[in-house]
Amino acid sequence: MRKILTVSLALALSACTWVHMAPGAAAVRVASSPPAGCEKRGEVEVSVKHSIAFIERNPIKVRDELETLARNEAPGLQADTIHPLTDPVRGSQRFAAWRCGR
Repeated sequence: MRKILTVSLALALSACTWVHMAPGAAAVRVASSPPAGCEKRGEVEVSVKHSIAFIERNPIKVRDELETLARNEAPGLQADTIHPLTDPVRGSQRFAAWRCGR
């Protein structure tokens, strides 16, 4: 019984989202490739927990949180668009930040 409760708790926690959108980040667009006619403002590397107590978190949830973190960083670089440079690896991902003047 205790083992079932522990596994259930771990699975429930793996579905939780701990990353929230910062002010200004909602306006940041996510592009699938480098946007044409935009000025590159820099690169950011973001990371989140990809596993909890040896249980892998939902990869879609991890990807969403990484994207949110990158969007949160963009306004600090005066960027309005980001695009992923790498796929997520063990809870980390690199993004390029661009200013497109939208």
